[in-house]
Amino acid sequence: MPAPAAAPSVADAVLDALEAEAIWALRETAAAFRNPVMLYSIGKDSGVMLHLAAKAFAPGPIPFPVLHVDTTWKFRDMITFRGQMVQQYGLDLRVATNHAAIAEGVTPFTHGAQEYTRLMKTVALREALDEYGFDAAIGGSRRDEERSRAKERIFSLRMPGHRWEPRRQRPELWRTVNAQLTPGQTMRTFPLSNWTEMDVWYYVRREGLPVVPLYYAAMRPTVLRGGQLIVVDDDRMQLEPGEVPVDRLVRFRSLGCYPLSAAIESPAATIDELIAEMESTRQSERAGRLIDGEGGASMEAKKVEGYF
Repeated sequence: MPAPAAAPSVADAVLDALEAEAIWALRETAAAFRNPVMLYSIGKDSGVMLHLAAKAFAPGPIPFPVLHVDTTWKFRDMITFRGQMVQQYGLDLRVATNHAAIAEGVTPFTHGAQEYTRLMKTVALREALDEYGFDAAIGGSRRDEERSRAKERIFSLRMPGHRWEPRRQRPELWRTVNAQLTPGQTMRTFPLSNWTEMDVWYYVRREGLPVVPLYYAAMRPTVLRGGQLIVVDDDRMQLEPGEVPVDRLVRFRSLGCYPLSAAIESPAATIDELIAEMESTRQSERAGRLIDGEGGASMEAKKVEGYF
């Protein structure tokens, strides 16, 4: 007789349960809404989302478009990786950019992190959702990221103008979803709500998923600014008096616009080294996100205005 199959490990059982929940949320969104879209930030969470969507609807294609809010200040490696994923998954990619703000000279250096984020991310997202008439937007946010995200439901109602009102979210009763929308309302769906940062990395390793190389350590030109290591990714970087880029062995835990995303010094150049390092750190994933401002209060204010 053949040997019985080995029982799944506890870690694999957890990932299997998280995967099943996420696939359920993706299928529910595709079935319940007229015109859904998936937000794609090019980061590790978005990469997991693409993989889950491909699994959810196989052998067919992913049945909704993918929207990237491009500020034009993303790392070059991110844009290269985006193109690779479009080819790999056959994505219907839509790109949203606030061209009016660019014409007015808005950059990470001219308007400060908070106003820059409002104009280049929140406004661009709202305008794109309205332009294409999307009634549901799927995102990779997780509840463990920070306090305001912990208030989100998997299916999170947005009021007219894409405003988030935490007290008006609907209860989640088992797997019964209230997907009814009144005029002006839309829905945000967060299939990774119950995942942690470590769950994402364990899943990336298990499934053999590609990620942007910036997550792995390499020698990169950096400046130390406000106690944070900023990688000089192109010649638009505005150096302060006396600043000289220095090559350091660094990587990123969170990706965004390069002048507002701090790196960490690290030798972790493989997925196993990265996970081993992460298992021993207590630093917040978003410690390097300069756009977060004053913690959860700042993020909650952004979300009320329509930020994802």
